[in-house]
Amino acid sequence: MTDPGPSPSPEQAAAAGTLAARIALKQRAGGILVPVVTVVFALVMSGIVLAATQHSVHTALVAFQEIFDGAGLNWIFHPTTNLIDISAYNLSQTLLQTTTLILTGLSVAFAFRCGMFNIGGQGQYFVGLVVANWLGVDFAGMNPFAHILLCIVAGTLAAAAWAGIAGVLKATVGAHEVISTIMLNWIAFWVASWLFGAGGPLQNSTQPTVPVSNQVSSSARLPDFWGAQGFQGVHVGLFIALAAVVVFWVLLNRTTLGYEVRAVGFNPDAAAYGGINVKKNLVRAMAISGAFAGLAGALDMLGGTTNYQFGQLDIPFSQVGFIGIAVALLGRNTALGTLFGALLFGSLLYGSFHGLGSSAVIQPELAGNLTYIIQGLIVLFIGADVLILYVWNSRKKLRRPPANPAQPAKATAA
Repeated sequence: MTDPGPSPSPEQAAAAGTLAARIALKQRAGGILVPVVTVVFALVMSGIVLAATQHSVHTALVAFQEIFDGAGLNWIFHPTTNLIDISAYNLSQTLLQTTTLILTGLSVAFAFRCGMFNIGGQGQYFVGLVVANWLGVDFAGMNPFAHILLCIVAGTLAAAAWAGIAGVLKATVGAHEVISTIMLNWIAFWVASWLFGAGGPLQNSTQPTVPVSNQVSSSARLPDFWGAQGFQGVHVGLFIALAAVVVFWVLLNRTTLGYEVRAVGFNPDAAAYGGINVKKNLVRAMAISGAFAGLAGALDMLGGTTNYQFGQLDIPFSQVGFIGIAVALLGRNTALGTLFGALLFGSLLYGSFHGLGSSAVIQPELAGNLTYIIQGLIVLFIGADVLILYVWNSRKKLRRPPANPAQPAKATAA
């Protein structure tokens, strides 16, 4: 029997895979340059939008400075303990936003590496949040470490099972994950609204007329390591999110599971031919993806980001699962890229509303929407990045000289 030789890597398998796989490979080959250029273009176009609303270039630069300061990033260069200076508090709130977006971004990125587009991060986030609230309230008095661990693990596993439904549907009947995750989002949305709503099982019993959940007990609250405990300080969930980044990288790059996930994402037919169980990897990749989003919801509930409770009216305004899509795309579905993408979007979210919102640089109605303009432009340029790579690849193919017909056997062997 002849030696078949070493198995091809998932990247090599992409050469014979789908167009999406080849574009994804070229995107990762672009390194850090393309995401940086994408952000710069988005900021430039935002400046043009400001100029179109009769603002000067200087005003646009001042507006970006206000966003920077509103996110508390100026504290990094000028740390102070002055109580009048709120830059440290602003930075702590930015880090809280970043913690959640890291995990929702990883949720999208992991599924994408298996060739799936997880739109259900928001619903999976709600599942983790609801389960953490339920256990955080009903098991009051437990040992704090055991209680926190119970809530986090249960919320994470519940969201993994919730996302796994979409994976099972895709693996068994071929249901597209975009459709199934969107529908699961709505189911999670209405179930959470009922649970936290007036008369719901998890509504605050001391406020029967207010549609808000009970606060989790003190034994289930994550300790803050920066800021006053219980006053939205930065909790240890930030380190859990950073650990999740490491887990994401190790899973994809240093385990058999990660190899199979990437192989299925690049070319499922080639992966199946190589003996990889495609259906099993679709299910477990989606489940792991949901686990990251569920972890985000659990940490938000236990970490005080939501004041240890969640209102029925807060549910429609929560968009962290959808912003995670932009975070993952900007981070090119990599661990480190998602981390920096989450920091950027966390800074935009908090800095725009609390930097420009208290400034007279531009009109308040424009200040409140500038962050959405920048986010939309970033996503637009990410899409343009894919289009440019496709056009550039087609251009190179047109300019490539035809193969020598006299050497077909040699070319085939090579």
